[in-house]
Order: sequence, then structure tokens, then C-alpha cells
Amino acid sequence: MAKDNPRARRLGEQIQRELGDLLRRDVKDERIGNVTITAVSVTGDLRTAKVYYLVFGKEGPDPKVQRGLESAAGFLRNALSKSLMIRYTPTLSFELDTSIEHGVRLTQLIDSVNKGAPSAADASPEDGHVIDEG
Repeated sequence: MAKDNPRARRLGEQIQRELGDLLRRDVKDERIGNVTITAVSVTGDLRTAKVYYLVFGKEGPDPKVQRGLESAAGFLRNALSKSLMIRYTPTLSFELDTSIEHGVRLTQLIDSVNKGAPSAADASPEDGHVIDEG
């Protein structure tokens, strides 16, 4: 997302809300099913939007869902052009959101490291560790 462009950020948030409604209400493709739009990243020139999504009940990528979203991209862009009051409606591209999986993996790594290290409560003065309780 364009962090230095507030208009691109606001447009991305608006597109995210509109796409969520459109997918739930108007798209009849059964391949799409339980898709949630997690984020939309709009380029600084407002011409391209990368839509990040998750599929409930599925782990990892599902090619059927990806093809369904790509197939519906034209319909979704046309519907967005009617609801958004902007000169050019961004071209939509869809990408599976892996940020949650990445976060879970990092949490597991941190937990595995913490299990191997003694905590401050376990340390005693005989170990040569000084506990500062002040």
C-alpha cells in the first residue's frame, strides 16, 4: 500500500469495503465461496490495485478460488466504477494473503526459542544470575 500517499490508502480501504459487499451480494461464482478481502494495496498513480484475500476453511493457495476471482475481476471493476466516484477505476489483481501464516510461523519460532531459554523466575543466585526486582 502506498504509505506516503493518503489518497491511495483511503481508496484501498474503500475498495476493500466495496469488494467485500460485492463478493457477498452479487458474485454468483461458486468457486469464490467464503472469500474475505483482508487488504487492498493501491499504487500511487491509482491505476492498479492488488487485492489480498483469505479463504475460510482452506490452508494455503486454492487455484480454483484464484481462477474464480480472476474471472470475476472485470465484473468487480465495472461494479466499482459505478460506486466509486473517481476518474479511473484501478485494475484489480488478486493475491492470497499469507501474512497471517507468516505471523503464526514467527510466533512458533519465538515460542520454540523461549522454551529453550530459562526464564527470570527460574534463575537463582547460585547460577551466577542476579535478579533485579527493583
